[in-house]
Amino acid sequence: MKEGIYLNLNKNYRFYIDGMWEESKSKEVIKIMSPYKDELVGTVQAISKDEADKAIQSAKIAQKEWEKLSIRDRGNYLYHWIEELEKSKEDIATTIMQEVGKGFQDAVKEVERTIDLIRFTIEEAIHLYGESMLGENFPGGNRSKIAISHRVPLGVVLAISPFNYPVNLSAAKIAPALISGNAVVFKPATQGAISGIKMIEALDRAGLPKGVLNVVTGHGSVIGNYLIEHQGIDMISFTGGSGTGKRIAKLANMIPLVMELGGKDPAIVVKDANLDLAAKQIVSGAFSYSGQRCTAIKRVFVDEMIADELIEKLSEELKNVTIGSPEENKMIVPLIDQKSADFVQSLIDDALEKNATLITGNQREGNLIYPTLLDHVTPNMRLAWEEPFGPVLPIIRVKTVDEAIEMSNQSEYGLQASIFSQDIDQAFIIAEKIQAGSVQINGRTERGPDHFPFIGTKGSGMGTQGVRRSIESMTREKVTVININ
Repeated sequence: MKEGIYLNLNKNYRFYIDGMWEESKSKEVIKIMSPYKDELVGTVQAISKDEADKAIQSAKIAQKEWEKLSIRDRGNYLYHWIEELEKSKEDIATTIMQEVGKGFQDAVKEVERTIDLIRFTIEEAIHLYGESMLGENFPGGNRSKIAISHRVPLGVVLAISPFNYPVNLSAAKIAPALISGNAVVFKPATQGAISGIKMIEALDRAGLPKGVLNVVTGHGSVIGNYLIEHQGIDMISFTGGSGTGKRIAKLANMIPLVMELGGKDPAIVVKDANLDLAAKQIVSGAFSYSGQRCTAIKRVFVDEMIADELIEKLSEELKNVTIGSPEENKMIVPLIDQKSADFVQSLIDDALEKNATLITGNQREGNLIYPTLLDHVTPNMRLAWEEPFGPVLPIIRVKTVDEAIEMSNQSEYGLQASIFSQDIDQAFIIAEKIQAGSVQINGRTERGPDHFPFIGTKGSGMGTQGVRRSIESMTREKVTVININ
């Protein structure tokens, strides 16, 4: 991290509408405080409904001309975006670190991953060909009809991103939307908005035509419902909490939705598992970025015959976990805010009050919670079911694999799961029975690579993401039939 990188602290960041960076006429700003320092990172605009409306109308108008460009012409703008992101990579990474408390090296990797995602999105879109069909292939048909199908944009996409990956998960919505001919109204998470704005500053420098993308920031209580219910929005891509996702689904006026929500991702460790491998993957999966990942491992089901051995290995692995400041690239860093830390602590306290066994952890300094491992967690404890979004891992002992599967499937969530077994046949059988969008075998739960399908079931979301699937979700198929007389 270069010296002098903090020069932009306390800057007032503007919102982006019709190609211009503006201050809100509301004269209100939102303070963004560092999660690991008592320090103001900067302020963002608290825009009004009128300004949100103008952003949507600007996108609506610009989309008509943007759609007319060829995929390669649209791709050229995104290639220029990549160039600008490369130039400002360290500055953006530093902002991510300051604003959401992610380790600096991990923040750099997030920007680099974003660059790779945008490049892959361009290449994938270029190779999405249409198709033709002959009428004669259907019984009773003949060659007098030929159908030609291709994909067309939906219009204006509302992209709502979370705090934990403020650049990568934003670009995962924006790049597929733009390359496929949509315009975008981008609403970043409030904590994470400055990182999102800096990413869009790079896109602005790339020369994107005005109005094709607009950035709106503000209080969800003021503009949240207004954006979701607005008649000018043609599709919503949202990543965030399940409660908010359910509210969006109720308000969205039957427009297409793709949502990535919460999770309670289990790791199932069977008798024949490689416990050294399982311990490494579980600790990495549960505690990276303090567990502030929807795909974090959030509970472990282990056969009671090997539970003691696994816990011993997990304890050893936890000794290598670093704790402290993201500026020092620690694995465990302060949670995003005090409220989040209070919630995690309440789950730990509830489990201990109900006779869970503390293996390690349960130390706290403000919103920094030390990695906490709890054994003998039972179904009557909140930690068995609720998503902590923090560095606490419950161990649930089971007598059989079927018991682990049953408890996994009782969850309201269904994002991902991990299975640790050296018997690949058994692992596949378990995977088939688990109610989750993705199942990892002998690896931690995680998103990506970004071209893999990414799916949430039950309370974990709807629709499919992943580069190609995202492009498809932001377009619709259109068929033209030629009649030959």
